[in-house]
Amino acid sequence: MTDQKVRIKVKSFDHKLADQAVRQILETVERTGAIVVGPVPLPTDIEKFCVIRSPNIDKDSREQFEIRTHKRLIDILQPSSKTIDALSHLDLASGVEIDIKL
Repeated sequence: MTDQKVRIKVKSFDHKLADQAVRQILETVERTGAIVVGPVPLPTDIEKFCVIRSPNIDKDSREQFEIRTHKRLIDILQPSSKTIDALSHLDLASGVEIDIKL
């Protein structure tokens, strides 16, 4: 596995949880001796929703909500089987989505 690269994408609605998950991943990977590139902060996705407050009288009065998705990208160069095994057994906080591509 010396020529391979592992790409990890971390997504979360809370930027603190995303940064905490990235820190745990970096500590785990550095402990196994692989080379880490990143974390690279990717642009935040912002979804905006506009909702009518009252359907009967106040149709011009609206509320606005938004959901922000914070993303980070980590590349692991020269991973060993020990590195991949440690990543698969990593226990992260709920609310963090991780996508690992070999």
